[in-house]
Amino acid sequence: MTIYTTERCSFCVAAKKLLDSKGIPFEEVNLSNNLERLQALKKRSGLQTVPQIFFDEELIGGYQELVALEEKEGLLSKLHA
Repeated sequence: MTIYTTERCSFCVAAKKLLDSKGIPFEEVNLSNNLERLQALKKRSGLQTVPQIFFDEELIGGYQELVALEEKEGLLSKLHA
């Protein structure tokens, strides 16, 4: 999993805590000081907000989508599918 974040983003913190609580390893990419990379991510996903969470190349979405996935399928089942 890869999670794109910025500093001072409460949803980013919450998403990382959820992943940590499930023991799911992730790579964090902090975009706070990298406007060029942030613009590239917005173009890739079409989203204007963070966090943006990807499983391999599949966009899961943001924090709310991550929570919904956990409630529906369980994140660990997604990883092992």
